[in-house]
Amino acid sequence: MNDLFSVEGKVALVTGGAQGMGRMIAEGLVKAGVRVYITSRKPDVCEQSASELCEFGECVAIPATLDTPEAVVELANRFKEKEEKIDILINNAGRTWGAPLEEFPDKAWAPVMAVNVQGPFTLIRELLPQLRKAGGNESPARVINIGSLAGMVPQHLSAYSYAASKAAIHHLSRELAADLAGDNITVNAIVPGYFPTKMTAHIREEEEKTRELVGNIPLNRLGSPEDIVGLCIFLSSRAGAYITGVELPVDGGMSGCN
Repeated sequence: MNDLFSVEGKVALVTGGAQGMGRMIAEGLVKAGVRVYITSRKPDVCEQSASELCEFGECVAIPATLDTPEAVVELANRFKEKEEKIDILINNAGRTWGAPLEEFPDKAWAPVMAVNVQGPFTLIRELLPQLRKAGGNESPARVINIGSLAGMVPQHLSAYSYAASKAAIHHLSRELAADLAGDNITVNAIVPGYFPTKMTAHIREEEEKTRELVGNIPLNRLGSPEDIVGLCIFLSSRAGAYITGVELPVDGGMSGCN
């Protein structure tokens, strides 16, 4: 029982792991003894974050833009040059677009869907041999797709393509879980609520909006790094080995209590 939640010695790739929620997840995994690869579309940010995380363990930067299938395939190939298997794949990189309905442009759809839905699918497909090699009957490889509360419950954010893309990644996770269970690969979606990240910065800039937001959260606070990291470690450890095809909210009760 002492190692029920241990992930020490595993290998992970966290897309978008240099900033925001991805950085929270990557740091937590590094501190837990995982060799973590992180991506960012900004090479300097990626390298700096990896250097900072190396103070706690092993972290490797792979700068990558994930807005086209070709770029995702290139990332997979670069990862495969370094590792023969992957225990934990966390698809966290995301893109959003906000505008009033009457002004929401057609060009806001393709790039958001490409990064938030097609990108994770392509990366999973390209890393299947490495995932299969890592997976065993009692210790499967883990794929964790980071969704959003906006893809589960209307949030009135005027981010239509983003919300639709997150609903899509939730269902895609179930489809992939069903297909990959026989390969000893679990696929789950984590559904975060509101965390102090770049995507919520426009809300947190105004004290009144922040109070209103927190007032709508049953647990009366924003999410913390420990909240998202704890769920990722749970799903990646022996404790989460029998869970696949589910959406797990980490939202302070917003989806279940309101």
